[in-house]
Amino acid sequence: MTDNDDIKQASSAPVAMFVYNRADNTQQIIEHLIANTLASQTNLYVFSDGGKDEASWAAVNEVRQYLHKVKEEVEQTHALRSMTIVERKENIYLEKNITSGIMEVFAHHDRIIVLEDDIVTSPYFLQYMNDAFNLYRDEPRVMHVAGFTNLCIDDIPFYFTPHMSGWGWGTWRDRWLGHFRHYKTRQQALEGMTQSDCDAMQYGGVFPCLRSLDKDPIPWDICWEIAIYKAQGLCLTPGRTLVRNIGLKRGTHFRSFDILQSYEFDRPPMQSPLPLTKITSPQPSPRTESLFAEAIRDWGIRYTPLGKVVRFVYKKLRFS
Repeated sequence: MTDNDDIKQASSAPVAMFVYNRADNTQQIIEHLIANTLASQTNLYVFSDGGKDEASWAAVNEVRQYLHKVKEEVEQTHALRSMTIVERKENIYLEKNITSGIMEVFAHHDRIIVLEDDIVTSPYFLQYMNDAFNLYRDEPRVMHVAGFTNLCIDDIPFYFTPHMSGWGWGTWRDRWLGHFRHYKTRQQALEGMTQSDCDAMQYGGVFPCLRSLDKDPIPWDICWEIAIYKAQGLCLTPGRTLVRNIGLKRGTHFRSFDILQSYEFDRPPMQSPLPLTKITSPQPSPRTESLFAEAIRDWGIRYTPLGKVVRFVYKKLRFS
């Protein structure tokens, strides 16, 4: 940064939180965030998407009422450095809310931490993210800092991988502006990539992430995953998770039924600080890449005996 650069470099990176219609989730996320050790040094930006119909607007307004209550408390207690609420006047959908919100934050800051409305954090999540930002600011190949890991490794505090996780994450302004593109079509997204590239991104087929390119709109996270791969970038990832997704059993894209299946990645976040060090010339580890390929099998879903039977019958009916 130059002396006359107007981008703020606060003592702690700002958090951008994206919410919609789940007041109970939003409350848990904010309570866990405020319990972080660096919360009082952190600027929080909350982007509230608008409703789609009368029922969803009622839920959205409940969320917003809670947010304004928290903002008043924050101004009195200084539990956060600041809290800004951005209320969308209409439903602009998750992808646009996130991508435009990130750009709004980058108009004022050179780093960002992103939380969606189903991610609760460890008390040391903010410390970990800020340590990572400071240590790897001048290592452009490190493009993404993840708070979540698909693994659970006790002997490796952190590792580097080409795979990004969107459950509590962060990046630098120059990385995002330099590489992120919100692709409109599969062809556009895969331009310049070979079949070998696609196989490598999908870990030989066990991680079929490129299926997301058939969605409309294309999810922001697969666009970022591809951008990182094309740039030969890396994601700094903890050996044990520092966040927990509390929306798995009733989320839009995944629902878990205990009698049929469990979700292997549903683990409580670490409750102790995660030590980071500066690694010169960071590289992916063959060990962690192999562990990831096994962990992501069936997207981390592990079936009970009854679940295996139901799954077998479902596949027979679907593909017969």
